Amino acid sequence: PSLSLPPSLPLPHPDIVNGVYWSEALNKVFVENFERDPSLIWQYFGSAKGFFRQYPGVKWHPDEHGVIGFDCRNRKWYIQAATSPKDVVILVDVSGSMKGLRLTIARQTVSSVLDTLGDDDFFNIIAYNQEIHYVEPCLNGTLVRADRANKDVSPIWIGKSLLIFNQTGHGSTCSQAIMLVTDGATKMYDSVFEKFNWPDRKVRIFPYLIGRESAFADNLKWMACANKGYFSQISTLADVQENVMRYLHVMSRPKVIDHEHDTVWTEAYVDSALKDKRAPSMMTTVAMPVFSTKNETRNQGILLGVAGTDIPLQELMKIIPKHMLGIHGYAFAVTNNGYILTHPDLRPMYQQGKKRRKPNYSSVDLSEVEWEDKDDILRNAMVNRRTGTFSMEVKRTVDKGKRVLKMHNDYYYTDIKGTPFRCNRKKTKNTTQSRMALRRVAMRLHDLEQPDVALADEWTYCNTDEHLEHRPLTQIQAIRLFLTGRQPHLKCDRELIQEVLFDAVITAPLEAYWTGLALNKSENSDKGVEIAYLGTRTGLSRTNLFVVPELLSNQDFLTAEDKEGVFNADHFPLWYKRAAEQVPGTFVYSVPFSSASENKSVVLASTAIQLLDDRKSPIVAAVGIQMKLEYFQRKFWTACRQCTALDGRCSISCESGDINCYLIDNNGFILTGLFFGEVEGAVMNKLLQMGSFKRITLYDYQAHCRDYAGSSDCARTLLNVSMFFIRPQGKTKMVPCDTEYPAFVSERTIKETTGNIDCEGCFRSFVIQQIPSSNLFMVVVENKCDCSSAPPVCLNRFVHNESLKCDRLKFQKDRKKPESCHPFHPEENAMECGSATGLSSTLTAPRQLFWDPGVDLSSPN
Repeated sequence: PSLSLPPSLPLPHPDIVNGVYWSEALNKVFVENFERDPSLIWQYFGSAKGFFRQYPGVKWHPDEHGVIGFDCRNRKWYIQAATSPKDVVILVDVSGSMKGLRLTIARQTVSSVLDTLGDDDFFNIIAYNQEIHYVEPCLNGTLVRADRANKDVSPIWIGKSLLIFNQTGHGSTCSQAIMLVTDGATKMYDSVFEKFNWPDRKVRIFPYLIGRESAFADNLKWMACANKGYFSQISTLADVQENVMRYLHVMSRPKVIDHEHDTVWTEAYVDSALKDKRAPSMMTTVAMPVFSTKNETRNQGILLGVAGTDIPLQELMKIIPKHMLGIHGYAFAVTNNGYILTHPDLRPMYQQGKKRRKPNYSSVDLSEVEWEDKDDILRNAMVNRRTGTFSMEVKRTVDKGKRVLKMHNDYYYTDIKGTPFRCNRKKTKNTTQSRMALRRVAMRLHDLEQPDVALADEWTYCNTDEHLEHRPLTQIQAIRLFLTGRQPHLKCDRELIQEVLFDAVITAPLEAYWTGLALNKSENSDKGVEIAYLGTRTGLSRTNLFVVPELLSNQDFLTAEDKEGVFNADHFPLWYKRAAEQVPGTFVYSVPFSSASENKSVVLASTAIQLLDDRKSPIVAAVGIQMKLEYFQRKFWTACRQCTALDGRCSISCESGDINCYLIDNNGFILTGLFFGEVEGAVMNKLLQMGSFKRITLYDYQAHCRDYAGSSDCARTLLNVSMFFIRPQGKTKMVPCDTEYPAFVSERTIKETTGNIDCEGCFRSFVIQQIPSSNLFMVVVENKCDCSSAPPVCLNRFVHNESLKCDRLKFQKDRKKPESCHPFHPEENAMECGSATGLSSTLTAPRQLFWDPGVDLSSPN
């Protein structure tokens, strides 16, 4: 195990030392939990004093100042478990006296408060002097969800805040608080509290007195004590963190007094300790509060901390029977707020030199990926925990957004009891009779264990994570042990194993066929064909190299780095999906965009294999090849020269210079990677007018755009509230944005089209003809007219303007409020409400170091 200590308290602080000693008994519990369930990645306990105990231990690395700045109390799992959902209004004094160090401390205080708010919380920020200013003007008079995106934009004044709370239906409608950040208050405003908050005192008041002067401390402390809050004086930046954290302890009192071990699940997040070289490690955390159960301190509601464990989302995906969902099928889960826990289109990283985490990747709404659900029918049904089905036409982008597939999707949804998520699981029966049946097919293992065969890495044929002795096994090794009965505790999917063994047997002749082609020099004398490959619906793949690996033009294809070309937990391979969308018997040709951008000129050709010779028969496999682009071009142009004239010679040739010839695919891309509309804009516009191609509008709500900080609307808004928040001026950075962009799809029913283009009085003719049994078109354009003045058809992205952003902030989508709510308790000791004497005097040293027998730590996991 390892410990992390909070940077805000000096060592050896007695509260820290005492807590470290009595929590040491958790080490044994953590080890025993791991021995029972090796899939537990991390187990930990975050103390209310800030220290963090976890198992297994890791080496903590300090920052450039030599400080380990990790504070568990800022983590969402801690905040959600420690308190009920809360509505918070932050009132910030920006009068003339709030300047210099005071203003800096105030900024840090507000920032620290925002760090303690999660997706179940709501907030707003109001700056005031003689007048009030909403930090985000379009959120005037309302509360907004405290997700990352909103926090980044984010007494008449006391009365105004209380009015916001009194408007029913706003926010979480559970715990409510006003944070008052100021350097003084000349009055106690008892008449305001009497009118809006007494006698129930549903809204707690937390005043933060900024600065060393204490002339107004009594007034501010009275506000806190009279309204079940807590008063703190913050004199230095070092005092900010600990003083802000005190409000969490106060708001956790009702839950602690109720002795409620509410279990919470967090949104998806990227684990910084488990960095995968190929993809980020996405996690969710399960956590619950830990508190003292001593009767003599019951009314104090002493929160000791929060215990939790991490669950990799990849582990959740393993229980999904991918082979039963179909080629385009996928599973996803959302939280009670409608945010994605897992979805194949969730993109938590962006590339800018190196991969970086997006600032709001954990609060991507379902409507931002399933955006065709315009009326939120699917989203609202899932958020409100209904069970049912839903169908709609969708447009799914592939190949890094360059191509689009039009499909009809059927959705099936329900909820997972006890969590905010939903996922299906198929259990395997493990009877003696079924094992005898499996032994009869063990002979098929020979075909499965051939060197040209692989299984989908992220599919679960056998669960190798449940027991330590199974973890080193590959899926094929686990299948062998399961079939031979040598590991009776190994749990496998019997039906999937039977099907993949059948696929291995039925496709075994391909190995000999491909080997024969490789040995026959005349078939591939110039090594134009580099790879042959096959995939089946059970995740089995076969590959054959016709050249040595070092000579491959595209060495990433069908490797672990090629996420779109191999089977994974979210997708069938792209070449498989595109082949399945074509007319049966049709080959799909394409240039991989990753290859084109790196000047690796290859062409992929694949076709789907049906169970029966029937157009409606299901797709069971796909087969294809990778070949050099120049090899494909040479073969194609040779075929084009073969004319039906008596002398065998063509009257016109693509090499004559009188015409331009292009080979384009069904998405309008030339087989060199360029988009046809950018090369021949006039012709592409005509094809769109004639209906040979259709323009489809797509949206990306997870995009990132470059922003100039010195001129953004957000910066101007913040300047209006006395420069309370400061952004670096004159710098560019990547900021979240919504983009709109086009894609193009050919009309399958149009086999051949001719047309003329008027280029300033000169008429230019063209013809487009579909190439049989393929997704390709031959376009021949006369070269006698100069049409360069015609605008090109581009694939540019358009950024949605700021007004749409404000509309989205104002519009609060449906959410399911957490069932547990503990806003206040009649036994709560509300008189423990703060001190004006500073941090040090409120913390007293214990007289002994001991394990507290009154602490409930019986079930930390």
